[in-house]
Amino acid sequence: MAQTRAYRSDEVKKGIVRAPHRSLLKAIGLTDEEMRRPFIGVANSANDIIPGHIHLDKIAEAVKAGIRLAGGTPFEFSTIGVCDGIAMNHAGMKYSLPSREIIADSVELIVEAHRFDALVLIPSCDKVTPGMLMAAARMNIPTVAVSGGPMLAGKYRGKDIDLISVFEAVGSVGAGTMTEDELNEFESRACPTCGSCAGLFTANTMNCLTEAIGMGLPGNGTIPAPYSERIRLAKLAGMAVMDLLANDITPDKILTNEAFRNALAVDMALGGSTNTMLHLAAIAHEAGLEFDLNMVDKISLSTPDLCKISPAGHHHIEDLYSAGGIMAVMAELNKGGYLNTTVMTSTGKTLAENLQGIEVLDNDVIRPLDNPYSKTGGLAILFGNLAPDGAVVKQAAVKESMLKHSGPARVFNGEPEATEAILGGKIAAGDVIVIRYEGPKGGPGMREMLTPTSALAGMGLDDKVALITDGRFSGGTRGAAIGHVSPEAQEAGPIAAIKEGDTIKIDIPGRKLNVILSDDEIKSRLA
Repeated sequence: MAQTRAYRSDEVKKGIVRAPHRSLLKAIGLTDEEMRRPFIGVANSANDIIPGHIHLDKIAEAVKAGIRLAGGTPFEFSTIGVCDGIAMNHAGMKYSLPSREIIADSVELIVEAHRFDALVLIPSCDKVTPGMLMAAARMNIPTVAVSGGPMLAGKYRGKDIDLISVFEAVGSVGAGTMTEDELNEFESRACPTCGSCAGLFTANTMNCLTEAIGMGLPGNGTIPAPYSERIRLAKLAGMAVMDLLANDITPDKILTNEAFRNALAVDMALGGSTNTMLHLAAIAHEAGLEFDLNMVDKISLSTPDLCKISPAGHHHIEDLYSAGGIMAVMAELNKGGYLNTTVMTSTGKTLAENLQGIEVLDNDVIRPLDNPYSKTGGLAILFGNLAPDGAVVKQAAVKESMLKHSGPARVFNGEPEATEAILGGKIAAGDVIVIRYEGPKGGPGMREMLTPTSALAGMGLDDKVALITDGRFSGGTRGAAIGHVSPEAQEAGPIAAIKEGDTIKIDIPGRKLNVILSDDEIKSRLA
């Protein structure tokens, strides 16, 4: 195969002066023919601690096979990952969100140091997917992402369950409605396969949005991890990146303002994780694009909620896959003009071309536009004197009775003492739990708080108690859980001024979050 064009990798392999470099490449077994081909990086986040990553060696082998089939030379390298479920509710969660930046930096370092011509990303879980996409936007070489896929749901006495079911079961044991023996059986059945935890939590939300924004091939977000179809998708991803390279289709041609709006529309139709507000903003920043919360809420107010995937409902990602997947959701949204279908995607085709012939296969899982769960999207952005710079809530997972709520503040300076109070039976119906000093600086690290919200749900209080925090929540959180309250307490935000018993007023449909205090009183307390 004769080289007919210049490549970035020529900088490490071409010409007399690169003889030492070629010598090192031959030391790893490369032939002259392989050196004549484009060099393709394969960023693999495989490790032995995360269920969503333990099978990524097989995904990587398939990706490399696809690259070779299409005439490239693949080079696999590794990056880190944190399992948020295992890191939850202790000091380890302080390290989760910062890992995203290290992942982005590590991918950039390897790719730029070795002058790879193109890149295939193999993420799976929470911070790995956005971290890798941040690196792709930053480097702007042809890139395709292919995740490890979602876990299948567990089965417990005829009922589908998942990881969040176990977190909530802890609250049920605390409330006396489940025994410890039943909890042991529950935990043994909830996570039956490899893959990202089975609901529409942060990992699966981000992998679905990777597909929606155009950086992943159709099927990336929903083909279950154990399915052979996932291996075939990985081979197709390896082949696709070679087409992108041949046609000079770089991330800046895919990650456009219109593509982000498409992804947000899909996010609202799905009712995805609140963490998407952090991650899409970070990816947009790397792409040099604006990401404004008012724009996000405008899309939310105009986009219907078509799905109820766990934790918002009883369906799981495998059900979304069977219903046609993300492409089917987009096809339904497109009927109402909610998408820009002229955008380019990693298939080398426009979204309009990708959607040809796609239809919803199960209207129970993906509702039609004329019968949505709600006329507004699954996420809402709230503002008010308690959150001047905004807060976010997964309104699709909030029971109707809690969409508007007013109650006394129960104030905790950190997650551990709040969890202790909840499990100790010290929270009453009507309370508004305030957990502060858990933001990016105050935590530090902006911990996810799945344990307290799950405990409330397991104790049957998720329709009676609200929770607000300057920290963040797992994508598995349900109930009136409002996070990302900004400015955070550490930055002297109004949340730092709240005292035990202050009345907090929540109006999710009205997009308001207020404490019933005068501006002067808030300023006086902060002083």
